[in-house]
Amino acid sequence: MNDDFELVRGSGNVFRDLNLPNPGLEQFRAILAAQVIKTLDAQKLTVREAERLTGIAAADFSRIRRVKLERFTIDRLMTILDRLGQEVELSMKVRPRQQ
Repeated sequence: MNDDFELVRGSGNVFRDLNLPNPGLEQFRAILAAQVIKTLDAQKLTVREAERLTGIAAADFSRIRRVKLERFTIDRLMTILDRLGQEVELSMKVRPRQQ
């Protein structure tokens, strides 16, 4: 059996590579959600403990852990990180989009 495949270099943004709408926003949201998960793991917090600590619903932490991010804005994810005791520092570059 001969399996031919084509190797394609990605753009560095899976959402752009999949031609999804708003790829920059989706990638940023995914990065913030990953940081929330990393913080929960580092602090060994269950979703219930995180709820008690932050006042944010345990169901929201469960959604983030399952990467169900449709309900979360960038602002909300940054607020969650803040309430978990994390400081978010942003650095931004603006450049022409590559075709």
